[in-house]
Amino acid sequence: MTPGLLDRFAELDTAAVSDALDALGLPSGTPGLQALTVDRPVLGFAVTAVMEPYTGGAAGAHILTTSVGRAGPDDVIVVDNAGRTEVSCWGGILGLGASQRGVRGVLVDGACRDVDENRELELAVYARGASPATARGRLQQRSSGEPATIAGRTVHHGDIVYHDATGFVVVPRDRAEAVLTEAQAIVARERTIAEEIRSGRRLRDAMRDARLAGAEENR
Repeated sequence: MTPGLLDRFAELDTAAVSDALDALGLPSGTPGLQALTVDRPVLGFAVTAVMEPYTGGAAGAHILTTSVGRAGPDDVIVVDNAGRTEVSCWGGILGLGASQRGVRGVLVDGACRDVDENRELELAVYARGASPATARGRLQQRSSGEPATIAGRTVHHGDIVYHDATGFVVVPRDRAEAVLTEAQAIVARERTIAEEIRSGRRLRDAMRDARLAGAEENR
């Protein structure tokens, strides 16, 4: 059985994916967010939502309930709160709902609260930080399913997002196979180089920029 797309990306890390994005002329990886709960990589298809300051008026559905409701076991909820850390946009009840739907994790460009509750759920949450301040009366949801910005990168609904201890990458869904193929080739080259170094070859001879890039050298 051929592994699924996400399974194949999970065999890589964000550094290899970033190099592949570079090679294909796409935005590279970037420094990411903090792991606030369980410290494990988050990889999946983006379910996006964008927050904005509250402008008044009648209260509607609680922020992010639509996003949680549409997310599933292959998905990562991506919340764009423009880096605001003075107010939370993710909490314990949202975490419970996401956990029950099997969501892979949550990326918050902003702050979350109820960190211990999300930790007890073993839900991986990456964010700018934590704040006990509620979103009620402070934030409203501008959009769900529209482009979001996380760690300086634009994320479209359905893109592949990947956050590990090194940082954050976004893979456009329509370029996923090309990025995967390039990243796998990069990993293969680096493994060969590492094997040569372990067997005694000098570092400067084994590790050449052209070779790492997969280019032919004029020597």
